[in-house]
Amino acid sequence: MSDIFSPVLETLTKIYLFTYNLIQFLGFLWIFSSITVQLALEGTDSVHHTFDYCWIMMFICQILAVVEVINPALGLVNTAVFPAMVQVMGRNVILFVIFGSLAEMQNRIVVFFVFYTWSAIEIFRYPFYMLACVGVEWRLLTWLRYTSWALLYPLGTLAEAVTVIQSLSIFDESDLYSIPLPAALGQSISFSFTLKLYLFVMFLGLFINLRHMNSQRRRHFIRKEFKVD
Repeated sequence: MSDIFSPVLETLTKIYLFTYNLIQFLGFLWIFSSITVQLALEGTDSVHHTFDYCWIMMFICQILAVVEVINPALGLVNTAVFPAMVQVMGRNVILFVIFGSLAEMQNRIVVFFVFYTWSAIEIFRYPFYMLACVGVEWRLLTWLRYTSWALLYPLGTLAEAVTVIQSLSIFDESDLYSIPLPAALGQSISFSFTLKLYLFVMFLGLFINLRHMNSQRRRHFIRKEFKVD
């Protein structure tokens, strides 16, 4: 029975992964294109309104991205769980906790840089995995997938760090997400304290992701060299 169902399960898994990557690619392509078009039409004034016309699609894409932690955990894809979890959880903090909770942050220029770098990364990553599901490789896309991260990942992390730093004073003033303490110990622990710790975790996560991507790049191109030889 297992011999009968194995090809069926493999086909269903490929269809699921292809569909997921296609949906995410279209979502991030929409975000990247919208930001680019608005920038071309309205000039630099548009950067203050990036959140207004992209937040719904970005929220949808980021919610769907949770399965990228589940997929390797279930063995559906051959990748490590931890780097995926670091990226997904890190983006959740920026998108939902900071941008989603603080209206004061939504019209700042940093939103433009965060959304633009995120979408620039994903319009190469998702089609690469989408084509891999059906055994197709486009050399230019492969090169972009395994090269662009060296610039885009640090830029994205820098934009995220600026986001966290700009939000600290707002969390201090609003007491949002603060942890109340007994009177004998003090008033409360500001959420900004947690974010300051998160800044360290953010750059640790960048190091982990860069090392992971470099390992993938070397493994992929070394394998290609062996095939050529």
